[in-house]
Amino acid sequence: MPVNEGTVDRVVRVVLGVVLIALVYVGPKTPWGWIGLLPLITGITGRCGLYKVLGFNTCPLNSKKD
Repeated sequence: MPVNEGTVDRVVRVVLGVVLIALVYVGPKTPWGWIGLLPLITGITGRCGLYKVLGFNTCPLNSKKD
């Protein structure tokens, strides 16, 4: 699967993922914080399966120019 996330999108996902995972250890200490693995992994790899299904592409290098 090609990269389909732009830089800003990836940074936001990584930050959100780290914050959610931090909730497991600090704050309410609930296991729901592990949901942060999803945005963290997609932000690091730059690939989002949901974007592929919906046809979104925020990566300017891979956008098609007509």
